[in-house]
Amino acid sequence: MFISVFCLFIKPLCAENIKLTPQDNLQQQLDKAVDGDVVILTPGRYLGNFIIEHSITLSAQRDDLGKVIIDAQGDGHALLLKNSNITIKNLTIVNWGSNLTEQHSAIYSEKKSSHIVIKNNKLKGDGFGIWLQKSEHIKVLNNTVEGNLSLRSADRGNGIQLSIVKHAEVRGNEIFNTRDGLYIISSQENILENNTLHDLRYGIHYMYSYDNSVINNFAYNTRAGYALMSSRRLIISGNTTIDSEDYGFLFNYITQSTISNNIVKRVWTKPENKVLGRDGKGLFVYNSGYNTLKNNLVEGAEIGIHLTAGSENIKIYGNSFINNPTQVKYVSNKKQEWSLASKGNYWSNYLGWDMNNDNIGDVMFEPNDGIDKLVWQYPEMKMLMDSPAIIILRWVQRQFPVLKPPGVKDSFPLMSSPHHRNTDENLSRVQKINAEALKTDTADNQSAVVQRAEH
Repeated sequence: MFISVFCLFIKPLCAENIKLTPQDNLQQQLDKAVDGDVVILTPGRYLGNFIIEHSITLSAQRDDLGKVIIDAQGDGHALLLKNSNITIKNLTIVNWGSNLTEQHSAIYSEKKSSHIVIKNNKLKGDGFGIWLQKSEHIKVLNNTVEGNLSLRSADRGNGIQLSIVKHAEVRGNEIFNTRDGLYIISSQENILENNTLHDLRYGIHYMYSYDNSVINNFAYNTRAGYALMSSRRLIISGNTTIDSEDYGFLFNYITQSTISNNIVKRVWTKPENKVLGRDGKGLFVYNSGYNTLKNNLVEGAEIGIHLTAGSENIKIYGNSFINNPTQVKYVSNKKQEWSLASKGNYWSNYLGWDMNNDNIGDVMFEPNDGIDKLVWQYPEMKMLMDSPAIIILRWVQRQFPVLKPPGVKDSFPLMSSPHHRNTDENLSRVQKINAEALKTDTADNQSAVVQRAEH
């Protein structure tokens, strides 16, 4: 063990740089540390469950990334934080406990704290990756969290869980094979940005949280890319989700929020999981009103957008709905206009015309009719969709609009998509960047790859 000579003679008045080896007693040194100390671990495996009660930095050298391993030996928390102003960085943490009731985590904070920084760590284990609660001004940056794929999804912890936190920055992390990627509950004024989330139940899961931002995240191979519930005043912008099974975005009791410039592609329930009423939904809006959905792309979902349960007073414009077998499922008897200031949405199945070449269709778009509503109410009717009786009913409904029930209409449908033609190229680029990130051994390298994508 090496202790800087300058601080040796004036301890504990001076913070120290303390370098340890696996042969040293790490917990003893953590107990002896004073606020401001920097405890540097040299390569090797450190066995045990360690408690940090002082405001210190615990880290490995950048050159030793992946070589310094904290092994909790299959039980409890690997690192338990009991103070503010703690930094954990450049460590590999493995094999912590799997008891979800006890909230076993790689890094766990249970006390009210502030200014926690968790950066450039690689975590792999059964329980929760990072669990922070009752904290303010925290940063969780460029970490990799991997769960145990041999466990059922319900038996795994979440990758990063924040409970009752404020002013948190969660950026540049990669999370996979856990239950949910980022789980945020009862938290305000936080930002989740540039995270990569895959092979999960939900990529990002929000509950009872306000004034948060979810920006430029990338989710794929999930049941739902983004599941946002019982929250308000969210900014959801620039996110991408590909290959979700049930939902691209799920909004359940979300209010006063703006959902813009997101990309949803390929939301399709697997054949082996098909049951009546279970369809892949690009955007599912349930009991959510007073929101704005604009400039989003939904492509290749079984249902492009599904609104139900009182989801009203919503501004929906500038979106592109492309190649979704059912573009809209709207379960309500109230009229909704899906355009704003003479700007509607692009619908790939719109059959109208544009005589004055202003890129606005001359005929309104109405995605659903009374037959659709009957099918939603009685799904068994699907087998009769091409029958002469159904064809006649649709014709009668068109000839006598008074018979048509109220629903969604777009009075200014766009003739071309406002989204760039190179969307597929951009998505391929994002996937390539993500593949490069998966190969890197350091979170710093992953962050650099994400930064390249932003340019």
